[in-house]
Amino acid sequence: MASLDGKVALITGAASGLGKAIAELYAKNGAAVAIADINQQAADAAAAEIKAAGGKAIGVEMDVTNEDAVNAGTEKTVAAFGSLDVLISNAGVQIINPIDQFAFADWKKMLAIHLDGGFLTTKAALKHMYKDNRGGTVIYMGSVHSHEASKLKSAYVTAKHGLLGLARTLAKEGAAHNVRSHVICPGFVRTPLVEKQIPEQAKELGISEEEVIKNVMLKDTVDGVFTTVEDIAQTALFLAAFPSAALTGQSVVVSHGWYMQ
Repeated sequence: MASLDGKVALITGAASGLGKAIAELYAKNGAAVAIADINQQAADAAAAEIKAAGGKAIGVEMDVTNEDAVNAGTEKTVAAFGSLDVLISNAGVQIINPIDQFAFADWKKMLAIHLDGGFLTTKAALKHMYKDNRGGTVIYMGSVHSHEASKLKSAYVTAKHGLLGLARTLAKEGAAHNVRSHVICPGFVRTPLVEKQIPEQAKELGISEEEVIKNVMLKDTVDGVFTTVEDIAQTALFLAAFPSAALTGQSVVVSHGWYMQ
């Protein structure tokens, strides 16, 4: 059985969706977790749920595009729990539009949250993981769109492709300090982020919401089934608890066969 006893994890975007599911599973498996989110109240509420269930957790307010906020949140985590062993760079948003209509401000926002956020949280975490070569694991939340492209998602696809490069570079640089990296690449998971996309894509593509689900989101899966938050949380647990660097630098696609490496 996977165990994170005594480990400390910082998870961004963890007040809801995938991040919250990972935080809850990590806590059940022995980790102390910092729930980092741009919404302090939501982060505190998610942390309170974990503590009520017998786990260890704190809420951390963090705008992942702000270096000072990232550094402060990371230091708060270490001050509370004494170390940092696992970083999950999960915070993300979605904005859809065709390229010719994509606002530059929206492009920059998407890349800032996904890519700048991944970089800034990694840099802050490495300060502690590199110390005395104690090591750690950094997991980026990619997507099938780290490998594939879809219409209307130029910024998202670009950002998720970029996380592969960051993870692979960290795998090479971090090895000397016992740090490894991974990218989890989910298919469509019915989080609030994906629920929001269904009517948006229906409008953009001129089709029904049912057609978006069947013929866009799940068209290339082997069974027409959404990936679940539990699928992703279990993958994150497996990677964090894995005992060696055998899988470092790799992306793990969890998509019901939508994309096969």
